[in-house]
Amino acid sequence: MSSVPTFDGRNPVSTAARRKFTVADLHRMLDAGIFEEDDRIELIRGELFNMAPIGSRHAAAVNILGKRLTLGARDRCLVSIQNPVQFPDDSEPLPDLALLKPRPDSYREALPQPADVFLIVEVSDSTLAYDRDVKIPIYAANLIPETWLVDLQRRTVTVFRRPDADGYRETTEIAAGSLSPEFLTDLVVEVSEVFG
Repeated sequence: MSSVPTFDGRNPVSTAARRKFTVADLHRMLDAGIFEEDDRIELIRGELFNMAPIGSRHAAAVNILGKRLTLGARDRCLVSIQNPVQFPDDSEPLPDLALLKPRPDSYREALPQPADVFLIVEVSDSTLAYDRDVKIPIYAANLIPETWLVDLQRRTVTVFRRPDADGYRETTEIAAGSLSPEFLTDLVVEVSEVFG
């Protein structure tokens, strides 16, 4: 396992100078084999983070959402599970799920960019502060049209819509009933099914 720090929700204070990385730097490190194959590394605003381990509740929620979104989307979009989305210059997060515009190469030739994304879903158990306060503002600033934050502790889904550089202008928390992506209103996910 590499020695990349794991985000723990606190703001580290350091007098040492930090070296910021770009997306190109990350890909050179990956190509050079600096990280092991099973390392789950995210580049967020120029900093590298190990992803938190995936527990059974998190895995189940991702599996259920992946199945529902795939069945409901049919061929209208591609459901990408725990794969990178490449943002300009300094961020390459690994969202739990992303609904992408269909492409003949299924993104074999290049990773998806923000303009390719319809929806991002983050499932949070121990990473709620990181997902909400670090990743979701990046999604908004890059104009991802819609993001869902699945909070396994509180058993709620927060839907973020209407992005701009300052964040999402519309936020709705759902604890019961169903939800649908704004661009695919016939794709219905029952909230109770996600939480079991």
